[in-house]
Parts: sequence; C-alpha cells; structure tokens
Amino acid sequence: MEEGSLYNQPIVIDNGSGNIKAGFAGEEKPRSFAPSFVGRPKYQKIMAGSSLSAIEENALKYNNTQTYIGDVAQKYRGLLRLSYPLEHGVVTNWDDMERVWHYTYSRHLKAAPEDHPLLITEAPLNPRANRDQMCQVLFETFSVPCAYISIQAVLSLYASGRTTGVVVDSGDGVTHIVPVYDGFSMPPSIKRMDVAGRDITENLAFNIRRMSGVSLQSSSELDIARIIKEKCCYVSKDPQRDEKMYHGVPYSHYLSPGVAGGISHEGSELFTSYKLPDGQTLNLGVEQFRAPEILFNPQLIGSESPGIH
Repeated sequence: MEEGSLYNQPIVIDNGSGNIKAGFAGEEKPRSFAPSFVGRPKYQKIMAGSSLSAIEENALKYNNTQTYIGDVAQKYRGLLRLSYPLEHGVVTNWDDMERVWHYTYSRHLKAAPEDHPLLITEAPLNPRANRDQMCQVLFETFSVPCAYISIQAVLSLYASGRTTGVVVDSGDGVTHIVPVYDGFSMPPSIKRMDVAGRDITENLAFNIRRMSGVSLQSSSELDIARIIKEKCCYVSKDPQRDEKMYHGVPYSHYLSPGVAGGISHEGSELFTSYKLPDGQTLNLGVEQFRAPEILFNPQLIGSESPGIH
C-alpha cells in the first residue's frame, strides 16, 4: 500500500463497449485506458515464434497464451482476430469480459479485487439480466466486497459539478440522451439509440471500399478504419452543400497515385490523405462526413432509429 493512500480505496471502472477506463476513486485521472477487445491468433505457428519482451510474455502467460488483451493485442492486431465482449453496451461474451477485467486489475491497477469496493458503469436501459450477470461475476469470480453499478451519463454530469441537466453521450456502442434531476436519471424520458462509434467505423470502411477500392474488412483492418475515423472524419454542418462540392469529381481522384488510374492531388482542399500501414496513401473525400452522418440519419445503414437530433 502506498503511503498516504486510503485503505480499501474504491476502484472505478468505466466499462465501455470500445474502451475500458479504470482507476481509484479520488484520483484526478484513470490509471488505465485500454481497448476492450480480446485478440486470438489467426496463425498459431506465427504467434508461437514471435519475439516478445519480458513484460509482454508475462501478459500472454496471464492470458493463457491464447488470448491477447490491452496493449499487447493492440500491438499485434495484424496477426490477431479481434472481438469485443460488449455489443451496443450489453455483454455478449462473459468469458472475454472476465479476461479484460482480470487484465485491468492485475496489469494496470495492480490491486486485488477482493480488497476494494467497486463502482462500475453501464449504459442506460440495458437489460436487467445483463446487470444481474455482472453482479454474479463480480461477487463470485472476483470476490469484490461490494459493488455499485451506475449509468455513465449520471457520472459524467457529476464530473462537471452538476446534479441536474441533460447528458448526450455517444460512445462506441450506444448513443443516449439522459435527463438527470437531483442526481437521479429519469428512465421514462431516456432516449437510446444503438448506433454509435463502431457503426460509424463500419460505415466508413464501407464507403472507403466503395469510393477508393481499399478493402478494410477484417477485425484488425476495422481498427485501422477506427483510427482513420478519429483523425479524418467530421460532422458536416450542411451535408447537402458538401455533397455538391464533390459532385462531378472523377473517380480517379479517390485512388492512390500508386494505383492504376489514380492521380495525385496534393494541396487539394477537398481531400484528406491518410497513409495506410502498407505504405499506400488513401485519399478521403465524401467519406469524411458521410460516415458520421448515420448518427443523424440512421436509415442510411438500415436502422429505424429516429436519429440523435
């Protein structure tokens, strides 16, 4: 125990669909911020012969050499088949969820779960069965002394120093609007839409394949699409106006100069260039604002949700 630390200091885990954040209550920022996916080798022989540092070897041994979590999974994502334990805020693979929690406790927090109370988050309007199973795993597998499950939006409002307000939260799996009064959410007024960051990533990959011919389909390639989304995409103030800007642009403008038929247009204000891991340059045009547009018009991907606005 560190000098000056509180005995039985509570642990806080923000259990997101795309990332998991964890730390100790009272500290200014989380100690852990890691992707919540689990990786499994695509090619066993290749992974068995990989040269890993001592720290990575310890992490892999803890993960039974068959699953890779956190920084190790991020580093070797090209050789892994990635899967997320949470889909749209609901845990769909409890075994992998346990692995992610074990990794968070042992590698990042370096704390025994049975020694610390736990505050963990979930999305609003989740099925009660999800919360029941979560409590069962926490008490029976991790032996936490006590646990409290809170809605993410309420804690976000607390963090801003308010107890009353309306929170709009769009994560990797769920987008929701939560009215909060005196520290309590109002379930009848909550609006939830199961269209969020991961759907934007998949839509971006679809548009890139359609416009540029670059295929980003595997789980590791979709993680590259996520990075492209975070660096290049934006929400258009006037989508119809921006569509007109690209109207009539030849298809060859979307292709990399190294691709047959592709042209170079350095300095063009309409396009943003992104260099892929294989060295190929990807030119992004309408994809930059079409991908996030599904938040406002989910019908573009076949969802019947009304949109965040």
